[in-house]
Amino acid sequence: MAIIPAEKDFKVVRRSDFPLTLTIKDSTSSAVNLDGYTVTGEVYNEDRSTKYADWNVTYTNRSGGIVDIDLTDDQTTNFTPNILFYDIKLTQPNAKEFVYLRGKFFILEGYSS
Repeated sequence: MAIIPAEKDFKVVRRSDFPLTLTIKDSTSSAVNLDGYTVTGEVYNEDRSTKYADWNVTYTNRSGGIVDIDLTDDQTTNFTPNILFYDIKLTQPNAKEFVYLRGKFFILEGYSS
């Protein structure tokens, strides 16, 4: 199975939840059966010297390739640089790892404390 990493940038409001639903697809646009897979992800600065958060992952429909990932308001409170980077990684049952999605977070200031 070939997975071509996608790139997508997002605006994230500091001190707010940031949820996403992903349907993991292969290079033929077919949903990947995620039985036995692990989905992980991190938020970090440009040179990866500081990790700001790990994505929370819920397997919504493994056979349909659907996962819900999110960052909580507590996590985004610590997003102090104006630009951060993230990735979402798939680990296959055979331990091969692939970056599925990556990009930048443009951090916007939240107005509520």
